[in-house]
Amino acid sequence: MTDFTMEKGADGVAVITWDLPGKSMNVLTMDGAAELDAAITDALADDAVKGIVITSGKDTFAAGMDLNVLAGFKEQGVEGVFDGIMSLHHLLRKIERAGMDAKTNKGGKPIATALTGTALGIGLELPLSTHRIFAADTPKAKIGLPEIQVGIFPGSGGTTRLVRKLGVMNASPFLLQAKLSDPKAAQKAGIIDEVVEDPLAAAKAWVLSATDADILKPWDAKGYKVPGGAPYTPAGFQTFVGANAMIMVNTWGAYPAPKAMLSAVYEGLMVPFDTALKIEARWFTSVIMNPSSGNMIRSLFLNKEALEKGANRPDAPDQRVKKVGVLGAGMMGAGIALVSAQAGIEVVLIDQKQEAADKGKAYTEAYLDKGIARKKGTPEKKAEVLGRITATTDYNALADADLIIEAVFEDPSIKAEVTKAVEAVIPDTCIFASNTSTLPITELAKASSRPEQFIGIHFFSPVEKMLLVEIIKGKATGDIAVAKALDYVRQIRKTPIVVNDERFFYANRCIIPYLNEGARMVSEGVSPTLVENAARMLGMPVGPLQLIDETSIDLAVKIAKATKAAMGDAYPKDSKGVDDLMFWLFDEGRLGRKANAGFYAYDDKGKRTGIWEGLAEKYPLADEQPDLIEVQHRLMFAQVLEAVRALQEGVLEDIREGDVGAILGWGFAPWSGGPFSWLDMIGAAYAAERCDDLTESYGARFACPDLLREMAEKNQSFYKRFGPAAKAA
Repeated sequence: MTDFTMEKGADGVAVITWDLPGKSMNVLTMDGAAELDAAITDALADDAVKGIVITSGKDTFAAGMDLNVLAGFKEQGVEGVFDGIMSLHHLLRKIERAGMDAKTNKGGKPIATALTGTALGIGLELPLSTHRIFAADTPKAKIGLPEIQVGIFPGSGGTTRLVRKLGVMNASPFLLQAKLSDPKAAQKAGIIDEVVEDPLAAAKAWVLSATDADILKPWDAKGYKVPGGAPYTPAGFQTFVGANAMIMVNTWGAYPAPKAMLSAVYEGLMVPFDTALKIEARWFTSVIMNPSSGNMIRSLFLNKEALEKGANRPDAPDQRVKKVGVLGAGMMGAGIALVSAQAGIEVVLIDQKQEAADKGKAYTEAYLDKGIARKKGTPEKKAEVLGRITATTDYNALADADLIIEAVFEDPSIKAEVTKAVEAVIPDTCIFASNTSTLPITELAKASSRPEQFIGIHFFSPVEKMLLVEIIKGKATGDIAVAKALDYVRQIRKTPIVVNDERFFYANRCIIPYLNEGARMVSEGVSPTLVENAARMLGMPVGPLQLIDETSIDLAVKIAKATKAAMGDAYPKDSKGVDDLMFWLFDEGRLGRKANAGFYAYDDKGKRTGIWEGLAEKYPLADEQPDLIEVQHRLMFAQVLEAVRALQEGVLEDIREGDVGAILGWGFAPWSGGPFSWLDMIGAAYAAERCDDLTESYGARFACPDLLREMAEKNQSFYKRFGPAAKAA
């Protein structure tokens, strides 16, 4: 197999084409890197070659590094990672210097890149080492360095080069926030040089006319000064103070990669370029050897991609949805209609009153109008999407639907009534799904005359923004229904997890204890500020009290009452403190953000102004406050122990779904890779020991699950025991 091929033209231009066999997008392998190195060496040594153009044989340039390369480096330990990264630095530096004399900076051959489309990660780091970058005028192409999103940073020279090219301030959105740009925006930012119709032709013409001055990078020229100032200058000093503050505001110190990248930039700008590359490689090695990066890559890239491609899909014929009926045009139903219509699916949106159905459709119109205002859509696209939605009160409009998604009020009797009415109209082959967030699917399916075609499809709010969809199998749910749900979720470009039926399913089962533990600590006199900040420092996107406000306190009260009614004497007695607090807030009319009053106080525009002062009057702060780690462990173990119990009880069948679902569903500390990855990180033995300590101090809700205890005794990890490799064996 050949990743790179070279053709030397009669015009003196050697064109090196990257075209990885059998893949829709190029990714860099070590074999590919060796082929590119050999081609560059050959072209530089050939007197007949006047210049080089690197391009792609696909309609995209490259998606980044083959992650197996990084895994291979990591298996060799610290030296293996550092040496592997330095080998890539040497290759890109060879391209950058292009054979020029070290003293005179003359005599090199011009090397340009012709981007055919999307260029991400190493797919941009490679072009940055060339002397000029030409990109095709394709607005859908994305150009950038997204590494920070999976727990690493651009470690093949991208960090060092981009900062020297743009300056720290201008480079920070692309490095620290993983900002992706279309070609014209990337050109405006200074990342690439030209956007043209034919990048290959333009690149060839340029290399034939380029001079020694054209190919000398600014940082290799005498007297170079970094844009915006070096770290030791007044301007540069202020920039780094701001950058450090920005990282802490965005990450609360939970993520290793941003801090390592900023260190590489800071140290690298005070030394010569080649030394800076070594510094970048050392910091990158540190991040790769940190278990956080491996866990994030596994969960947010490998596992997520596997689930989206149908890793757990039953062996059934294609079940793509052509027409979906959405029952209930409230916020959830309207959101489901929106994402379905955007995916090209015909939608029938039904409510009891035409006014309500029309309001649900108007939600899509308003969303599309915002997109047009941001130049993310067109009036033509808006008309096309709206044309797919029929808002009505007539069930007969569902006569040819192949999927129904019920999103009516969370009342079993109402849901049962709707189920029977709809089944009288829909085809025998139609799948019926409920969007319930808590009600057991098996119980809801009792209202159906065909329970094997009844399933749960649980969306998270807001539907159009949340990436996860939880698919729940009732006890009678058949494979066709599961396949239909999975194929539908894939159509609307979201990530599915499939779980078995149990109260609260998986996501809510884990998130409710997190919310309860935060509220419980407040009832005990723990500072609400300590609770919230401890959660943020864990890497949670919001603290438990803010999340309760966001989801509404009346919902929490409703769930507590329904759970108590269902469980009877089995209802946990240690919930009294939480219930008393939540019921008191409810009685006070503090229903959360929607009422501009909850755990937090809000101004008249709905902006949080701080913890509500009245909370301390009802629940005074204890004289002695717990330490940070104790608070964090209570919040963390409240979630992960439920994840373990879900696996132990068969609610979860695949730990990949447990990790991906936790991160995408409720924002569980992404740096950790998810609950099971976090437990593997700290070790089962330590986890079991902490369970015992927490149980002794705070009660049976922290009791160590039998499965975790067994794994601690056997010194096992979750991914070695339950991961894909273990299942395959």
